[in-house]
Amino acid sequence: MGLKAQLQEDLKEALRTRDERRKAVIRMCLAAIQLAEVEHGGELDEATVVSVLQKEARRRKETIEELRGADRPERLAEEEAELAILESYLPQMLTREEIAAEAREVIAQVGASSLRDLGAVMRVLMPKMKGRADGRLVNEVVRELLSD
Repeated sequence: MGLKAQLQEDLKEALRTRDERRKAVIRMCLAAIQLAEVEHGGELDEATVVSVLQKEARRRKETIEELRGADRPERLAEEEAELAILESYLPQMLTREEIAAEAREVIAQVGASSLRDLGAVMRVLMPKMKGRADGRLVNEVVRELLSD
């Protein structure tokens, strides 16, 4: 079962159990997927659906950071709960150590030795990391490895 079908089934379940927060999050996800399908001009493949959900999760994380600074604990708890629901549909993200291990392999493969080679490393590494790691974190790890 694809991710979109899973969301639709979970929406039915949330409606049956009257889980308002889960229902709202799933509807938001399905709306974002539908918008992306309209922009794309047809059905999305599984990887694109995952990237749409990752974009929504990233928005939630940014909102959480802003709310922490604004001292709004009640709204912060709501956003964190919604993020947890969203993340349950996303694939498990790689840890910093796993990213570093793959980055070391690519650095050796490309023959990179300094920060000047960052672009070459990232061109090879990012397609491998797509959907499995945050691009900013990957960039940070590669920079650390190349500056050693």
